[in-house]
Amino acid sequence: MHTGLSLIFQNVDDDLSDADVYRHELELAARAESSGFESVWVPEHHFTSYQLTPNVPQFLAWLASQTSTLKLGTMVSVLPWQDPIRTAENFVMLDHLSGGRGMLGIGRGLGRVEFDGFRLQMGESRRRFSEYAEAILNGLDSGFMEYAGEFYRQPRVELRPRPFAPYRGRTFASAISPQSIDLMAGLGAGLMVIAQKPWETVEAEMANYRRRYLEVNGEEAPKPILCVFVGVAPTEEEAQTLRDVYLQRYARSTVEHYEFDNVGFAQIEGYEYYAALSRNIEKHGLDRFCSFLADLQVWGTPDQVVERVLGYVDRLDAGAVVMAPSFGNMPPEVSAANYDLLAREVVPRLQAYDVGGDVGVRHGAGPVRERGAQAQEEPGERPEDVPTIGLLP
Repeated sequence: MHTGLSLIFQNVDDDLSDADVYRHELELAARAESSGFESVWVPEHHFTSYQLTPNVPQFLAWLASQTSTLKLGTMVSVLPWQDPIRTAENFVMLDHLSGGRGMLGIGRGLGRVEFDGFRLQMGESRRRFSEYAEAILNGLDSGFMEYAGEFYRQPRVELRPRPFAPYRGRTFASAISPQSIDLMAGLGAGLMVIAQKPWETVEAEMANYRRRYLEVNGEEAPKPILCVFVGVAPTEEEAQTLRDVYLQRYARSTVEHYEFDNVGFAQIEGYEYYAALSRNIEKHGLDRFCSFLADLQVWGTPDQVVERVLGYVDRLDAGAVVMAPSFGNMPPEVSAANYDLLAREVVPRLQAYDVGGDVGVRHGAGPVRERGAQAQEEPGERPEDVPTIGLLP
């Protein structure tokens, strides 16, 4: 199974200088290939210490020069935040600089501070995302940008340098909603499952998407990419500390950044169900909700981490897994130890697991599994009636 690394460049409490955060994360990135990872993925964020990643294609181009086989992905590029031509040009350039190793993750965004910083209306994001995604993927396929929509109107222009290769088959959307199923299926995009909603909800969404993809394209959908935050340690006690301190801090930073406790989402087109989420937090308490988010991730000894990740892989019939080992204001020495143990004792065992092919392999490929999903052991009861909380479409 394809096994990738996610780096998020987080500095939520400003314990380090931003320069120190970059120095450490760049070191982890530069040795990803030699450590056995097959890809590196970085999210896009702006204007806060939540994640210091405003120009991901630029970072990936730097990483391309440090490596020779590593695939290079965005987790995700938020399409409404930039002109579609610039997005297409960035990925054309990345492909030429890397020999075709780019992977395009796309989404529509949720952080209000980021929409405000770009002087954009959040209520337009779903419609902008739909138009921009169609224009970009068609452009990367044909070599020409051309579109006439509600928000995006672009006379025909040629992309130069011409696209190295189409991005169909290596494009993934970070979440899916009923409103986005037809779009993603029609564009041939796969799904990137970021562990931020109940697994039964993810399974139901995946089934709907696969059904619709088959109807539209006459072939099976790509298997999803599973994205999780991972804490691995030699003992269960040490791993529990990674969960209680760092996974919990990351979960709280997510609630803070996305304002999940803000009932004002009810007034924003396309974000109405986040108001239900805020009521759930008010009912059950922020600490309990953050524990629920933390418990969707993976932590344990190497044996436990392998078992739990593969349980999720089987449950979703995933074709790849991407793991983040540095988060929640881990000191550099803690994240480095987590990274090294993950690379040494977990990654080789995941890569030996047969899912039928490399990232992008289609549903139905590979052996049929009898094993059941091994969910992370949860120390407490999950908040009831938790709405889905996918961050993007």
